[in-house]
Amino acid sequence: MMQRILPHPGLSALLVIMWVVMVNDLTFGALFLGLVVGLAVPKFTDAYWPARPRINFAAGIAYVGLVLWDIIVANFQVAAIILFRPNRDLRPAWLAIPLELDTPEAITVFAGTISLTPGTVSADVSDCGTYLLVHALHAPDPAAEIASAKARYEARLKRIFL
Repeated sequence: MMQRILPHPGLSALLVIMWVVMVNDLTFGALFLGLVVGLAVPKFTDAYWPARPRINFAAGIAYVGLVLWDIIVANFQVAAIILFRPNRDLRPAWLAIPLELDTPEAITVFAGTISLTPGTVSADVSDCGTYLLVHALHAPDPAAEIASAKARYEARLKRIFL
């Protein structure tokens, strides 16, 4: 019964929060309309989500903390590169990261994580879904950068998306 009323509780909560943030007003009316949107959108789009991934939320919260920390550290690293490293010493590189992740949601979170971290941007996923193409601002050792991304992010995402 609860599954029919609230097919995607996480999505519903996210929609309510985003609605209140977009309206920029925490009133009863804004919250009520956010609840209506948060209940209606997942209900009407449920048919388009036939195989929802199972998620380990505890590991997901730890992952968010790790990504936030990495974003802060990478901001300082990129600032140091921009301010103190001459252009001739930069070693930009295209990295083809082989993927062990198999769900579209996990691959999307992985690509988004890389793009959120300053100094790197996800450019494409291969047609077969086995490689992620990433551009790095400074990657003197591309193999080490690939190994780092796989160990730091992909391994954790494999534990989050069961």
